[in-house]
Amino acid sequence: MHLDLNLLVALDALLEEGSVGGAAARLHLSSPAMSRTLGRIRTVTGDQILVRTGRTMTPTPFALGVRERVHALVVEAQTVLAPERDLDLSTLTRTFTVQAHDAVTTAIGPLLLEAVRTQAPGVALRLLPERAVDTLELKHGHLDLEIGSATNVLPEIRTQTLLEDRLVVALRAGHDLAARELTPERFAAADHVIVSRRGRLTDPIDDLLEAQGLRRRVLATAPTSTAALHFAAAGDPVVVVSERLCRPTIAALGLRTAPVPLDVPPVPLVVAWHERYEGDRAHAWLRSVVAGAVERVAGGDPGPDAA
Repeated sequence: MHLDLNLLVALDALLEEGSVGGAAARLHLSSPAMSRTLGRIRTVTGDQILVRTGRTMTPTPFALGVRERVHALVVEAQTVLAPERDLDLSTLTRTFTVQAHDAVTTAIGPLLLEAVRTQAPGVALRLLPERAVDTLELKHGHLDLEIGSATNVLPEIRTQTLLEDRLVVALRAGHDLAARELTPERFAAADHVIVSRRGRLTDPIDDLLEAQGLRRRVLATAPTSTAALHFAAAGDPVVVVSERLCRPTIAALGLRTAPVPLDVPPVPLVVAWHERYEGDRAHAWLRSVVAGAVERVAGGDPGPDAA
């Protein structure tokens, strides 16, 4: 019996995407060609694999049962067939797409650009902001790396925690609180700007305040840490941000910082990528550059404390 192993790749894409159109886009095929491939898979397996339920397609029990095995086989085959050769950064021509929180981009961006300029001049970076909603960009191959505080729960996503950052209160040097001990009561009484990509007017800080019988006044939300810190520099709002990642902007704006007077857990910084890049030497270089840049930023001298 002649077995076309390309059908495994197609089946893996179909089961991950859950649609003919999504699988076609991933494999750079037309939808009709992908439909014909699905037909061949149905013939070989004797199973429908995907069945239409309304406007979507649902995997059959057989498909659900073999999904993990199929995916593992495809990943293993890609690893076996990947060429073993040294990476020549001087001749590497590639565009990497990295999505990150604005504080991360501001902090490590200059170091990434310097690494590209000196090590891999044929490489270009597309640095994208965090999306207002969670997406499957890594899964669909639209991103090389995603850097943020959340850990992706998809089994095919690999992650590495680069650091855990402390949250601090940032405020202008002439603020009334700059020369006083920042107690929970004084913190709650201040005007606040919250950093929220979704525009939420509350966050876990409010839960901690409520546990002490306190509430704060939130003047506004800002979509980025950089914007919120500029608001703090221009007036009386205070803002809670990551200490080490926001250090360059805090220093540039001449802001002061103080510890948050609450029991706030540290915020992890996690880099995530799809397992399809596990054996990709160029991608491994990118990950090492990002990790090195974060380590350099995190190892800098702390900014001045208000308290």
